[in-house]
Amino acid sequence: EGVSHHTLTMKTVTVKKMVRMSAMALPILACALGTNSLRADEIPQSQQQIQLTFAPLVKKAAPAVVNIYAKKIVQQRSRGHLFDDPFFRRFFGRSSPMARQRPRVENSLGSGVIVQGDGIVVTNFHVIGDAQEIRVVMADRREFDAEVLLKDKRTDLAVLKLVDAPTNLPELHFGDSDALEVGDLVIAIGNPFGVGQTVTSGIVSGLARTSVDITDFRSFIQTDAAINPGNSGGALVDLSGQVIGINTAIFSKGGGSVGIGFAVPSSMVAAVVDSAISGRTLIRPWLGFSGRDVDYDTAEALGMASPGGVLVESIVMDSPAERSGIKLGDVITGVGGRPVEDSQMLRFKLATKAVGDEAVLQVFREGDLLDMPFELMAPPENPPRDIYQVPGDGPLAGLTVLNLSPAVADELGIPSGQTGVMVTRVAARTLAARMQIKAGTKIRAVNGQEIETVEDLRQVVADPPGEWHVVLEQNGRKRVVEVR
Repeated sequence: EGVSHHTLTMKTVTVKKMVRMSAMALPILACALGTNSLRADEIPQSQQQIQLTFAPLVKKAAPAVVNIYAKKIVQQRSRGHLFDDPFFRRFFGRSSPMARQRPRVENSLGSGVIVQGDGIVVTNFHVIGDAQEIRVVMADRREFDAEVLLKDKRTDLAVLKLVDAPTNLPELHFGDSDALEVGDLVIAIGNPFGVGQTVTSGIVSGLARTSVDITDFRSFIQTDAAINPGNSGGALVDLSGQVIGINTAIFSKGGGSVGIGFAVPSSMVAAVVDSAISGRTLIRPWLGFSGRDVDYDTAEALGMASPGGVLVESIVMDSPAERSGIKLGDVITGVGGRPVEDSQMLRFKLATKAVGDEAVLQVFREGDLLDMPFELMAPPENPPRDIYQVPGDGPLAGLTVLNLSPAVADELGIPSGQTGVMVTRVAARTLAARMQIKAGTKIRAVNGQEIETVEDLRQVVADPPGEWHVVLEQNGRKRVVEVR
């Protein structure tokens, strides 16, 4: 009564449409969540059939997601009120000898996931950092101290072991992140803003996000499940109750969730956890070649159907690439039958595999697609790194340098074929610092003598010249420094 026919018709149509949409979604959710399944063309006949809930999944997964409290003590310089005054800073500066060191406690909050019932927890590296104390609080409020088994800044992952914990803790197993598809339903569990354990749901919005510059090895899962500060290290779970990612970062202009979150895929997480449990040093397989991403123009020139993959442009002698028969001009298009879009994804795919195993690369060569076995071996440290701090008062004094090798290049995240002497640190208040020589700079020559190893530089510095003519390479560009 009091409702026009037009309005009523619109409401009826809307209700019917909603029922049809529910009926289409029910077979998927019902199957995943354990409710009675329906055909896509069936109308729900009972409350049980129309009730959509993640509750059974959450009850299974949530107990294994924990809160992590990390504490670090840092020294803070304190001068008292007098030396905090800008007027006195002009005379005494911030490093006044009258200043004193005062310890200050820094706390961080994050989440973690128990992946083994005897107390093995995985979280993000940035959650624990260099913390001196780590406390883990479970969903049932039990608390344990934790020690670090492994932390890896390059993947932003860390593995902890709970101290004096029972061996029957709730645990979550890893799912296959390589089997994910855009549109799959997922839930995120963590402790955002310290409000307590929180569950959000969404879908997989994107896969293999390699342009997100968060870690060195990157191929992130993107999701619109709400992720906020404090969720870091928490679980991204599929509808079978398995961990398919560790929530790591969000895209946000204001600090809160805008529906763009990123998780480290379980394929990488599992590799890091396996290394931590076994006690092995975390070593990534050596590619032994470098190249560039294949864009549309390159793909067209090579006769490829579509862009994607890595065009091989250089190969290191006696490397896995050379041994497997890879040639210049080949395009690496896949690993183990799964496509590779760019060089970041290729590095990520191989980094999830163990040294000593064998991978199969899909290679495009002159119109043919080949399967090529690829030996996974550790990058050699040849020549030895020979770390050296340049003495004296010349333009290179205060620089810390080392020899580049495949092992060092892998640690620094640069192409493995690079050679020579690289700067790793520049001391403050030195001539080198004033000349803006930075870490990552290569020293190519001094006074006409090529510098191929640290020993070459050591000999030059042992008999310092009166005038200096130094050839540097910074950001791929040649730079000459002259000091007289």
